Amino acid sequence: MRILMLNPPFLKNFSRSQRSPAVTKSGTLYFPLWLASAAGVLQQAGFEVDLVDAPADGYDIGRVTERARNFAPDLLVVDTSTPSIFNDIDVAAGLKEQIPGLFVILVGTHVSALPGESLAINRAIDAVARREYDFTLRDLASVLKNGGNPGDVPGISYRNGDAIVHNPDRPLIDRLDDLPFVSKVYREFLNIRHYFNPNALHPMVTIITSRGCAFHCSFCVYPQVLTGHRVRLRSIENVVDEILFIREAFPEARSVFFEDDTLTVNKARCKELSERIIAQNIRMSWTANARADLDYDTMNVMKKSGCRMLCVGFESGNQAILDEIQKNIKVRQMKQFMRDANRAGILVHGCFMAGLPGETSETLRETLRLAERLKPDTAQFYPVMVYPGTRAYAWYQERGYLVTNDFSRWITTRGLHNTVIRSEHLAPEDLVRFCDRARRAFYLRPYYLLYSLKQVLLHPDRWGRTLKAARTFLRYLLLGSDVDRDREKKCGC
Repeated sequence: MRILMLNPPFLKNFSRSQRSPAVTKSGTLYFPLWLASAAGVLQQAGFEVDLVDAPADGYDIGRVTERARNFAPDLLVVDTSTPSIFNDIDVAAGLKEQIPGLFVILVGTHVSALPGESLAINRAIDAVARREYDFTLRDLASVLKNGGNPGDVPGISYRNGDAIVHNPDRPLIDRLDDLPFVSKVYREFLNIRHYFNPNALHPMVTIITSRGCAFHCSFCVYPQVLTGHRVRLRSIENVVDEILFIREAFPEARSVFFEDDTLTVNKARCKELSERIIAQNIRMSWTANARADLDYDTMNVMKKSGCRMLCVGFESGNQAILDEIQKNIKVRQMKQFMRDANRAGILVHGCFMAGLPGETSETLRETLRLAERLKPDTAQFYPVMVYPGTRAYAWYQERGYLVTNDFSRWITTRGLHNTVIRSEHLAPEDLVRFCDRARRAFYLRPYYLLYSLKQVLLHPDRWGRTLKAARTFLRYLLLGSDVDRDREKKCGC
């Protein structure tokens, strides 16, 4: 049984594997983390696997088709996203025409949220794997190999004649230590230099130490659609062993990015991980997602272990809006967090949103004022992106605040994030203008320009990463909304 795992071709540098898939202004391109994890499980079970990341490798449909024909898979696993769903299904259907007897299954947040609707797009698609799909694919491959019935596999929705059948959900994976290191799959199939995140030193390797998020932010897609709200942890030993493997397998790697929903949710564990990294004398820079309730003592230990930057969702400067989206964070906590991060010497990338429930022109101004007062080292401003399966998507849809039902319009023709929502008081154009204005106001302040110059002079090793991110970002920063010429038709940010 041969299995082809495919991150399909779409737009150049399309980052399908991130929470808000798009071509990013900073040139960010995520590792196909979930696809690679499942590939490792399939290999562990004895199946022959090929993994193709077309956007990262620059493969067009011709190159992908040629590689697929040469490999001659029995099972095709296609990663998907909301803005690329029609393209992804077309690619899968085209490959099925080329390879007789091929069984095609789709994975990813979009099809997990809308399995029936996704299968209805094209009869060439045989099935969808819902939620965490590592062991679902393993079991499906075994069933197909032995001539069994897909109806015996929990966690899939599949086509049975003219009917679409939804099998019972598969329980979430409890023992994450049973999963093979995703970095071993990277080493076999991927070139880590193709992947870039401006928040981590390049080249980097992305892994996770946990799955699930205990918090219930209404817009966050992974916990609601893929991994759930029950946090499951890898053992510290298992995580450190993978970091040691990365250090040996990728001598060119300068950092590790922990892509957990929130690495710092368990502060005692975060300290223990940091202390173990120090004890092992690993000496590798790392970055992680964090919440703004992290204390100084924990950050201090993290810094000593190599933590360079934390990515933090501040979202809004208005407390009522934060409460409405169930952020479970106070503005005063954000201010204390930044004081502690500065004291510990950890950089912060701040994320801010526009268009959240209750948003007005005044609350947008509050958000910009907060961003300027917090003074994170970098910041992003985007209209809220809503995805099927989230409470946020349902909220905007029920009130008629989605400006389109065409998923391809979740991005602009150039692949940038598109504004598909309005708020009670603000039109899409208002949200776009705010994001452009906020971005310029934040980055073109004399304070920030002097700060950036000082950082580069003090840390010459950041030149490469800074220039790589700035190459595309500065164009958008200086030109604002004029950069995307299709905005007259589709308001994008």
